[in-house]
Amino acid sequence: MAGNAREIALLTNPTAGRGRGARARDEVLGRLRDAGLVVRNLQGRDADEALDLARQCVADGVESLVVSGGDGMVHLGAQAVATTATRLGIIPTGTGNDVARYFDLPRKDPVAAADRVIAGRTRTIDLARSGSRYFVTVLAAGFDAIVNERANRMTWPKGQMRYNLATVAELRTFEPLPYTLDLDGEVRRLDAMLVAVGNGPSFGGGLRITEGALLDDGLLDVVIIRPMSRPGLIRTYPKLFKGTHVTVPEYEHHRVRCVTVAAPGIVAYADGERFAPLPLSVECAPAALTVLV
Repeated sequence: MAGNAREIALLTNPTAGRGRGARARDEVLGRLRDAGLVVRNLQGRDADEALDLARQCVADGVESLVVSGGDGMVHLGAQAVATTATRLGIIPTGTGNDVARYFDLPRKDPVAAADRVIAGRTRTIDLARSGSRYFVTVLAAGFDAIVNERANRMTWPKGQMRYNLATVAELRTFEPLPYTLDLDGEVRRLDAMLVAVGNGPSFGGGLRITEGALLDDGLLDVVIIRPMSRPGLIRTYPKLFKGTHVTVPEYEHHRVRCVTVAAPGIVAYADGERFAPLPLSVECAPAALTVLV
């Protein structure tokens, strides 16, 4: 530590937002250092190395880990700082940036986001935990997860359009899935289009699937969309951007401390990242993350 200066680590995903991450880094680094912060400038060759670097900084006692990238980088950062005294700062340079939306962080101006880090205001929120892994936003465990799997296999096009095309492709053949759910000890068996477990209200660039989820209530929000026709699913999809899907008859909502989700052949996604195959048990980890807002 240099005197009493705040020491932080800046961890960048240079490929975020089609290269926005790399372009933003130099501006952000300059602004943070001009403000008198001692900054470790870090970049991993891959996600594993980036996480190792982040964990080392936390072990060294840096005040904050600031991640520059999309929700994937926030997800990585959360693994390193969860339940520690190290705070998480966010410079949103990805495509979805749902966590940045939660805190109304500037999504188009990295330097303005850096100013939030400099100001040092914080908010403590819950995380969702499955085993030793955490997530901040939503766990997708149904149609949305299958779309993610298909989109990740596609090399063209880039960005949001790839997910739109994957959605259309999966809609043609998708059948409801047989789920077994354990909601705080109440076991349910049902067919559904999807089950989503939300710590926060949105994922996928503003899809408000778990509308109404609060970041600091000690609970997870479980949304079930029961079987509907393909035209019904197509009509419902745009409503997700406004959170008005809560009025469709197939929508079901539960608030729980712990949920187990099982369905055959599904790999769940969380914070937009490939998370783990079902079955999964997820619990709320109250006040596990302090975010610079």
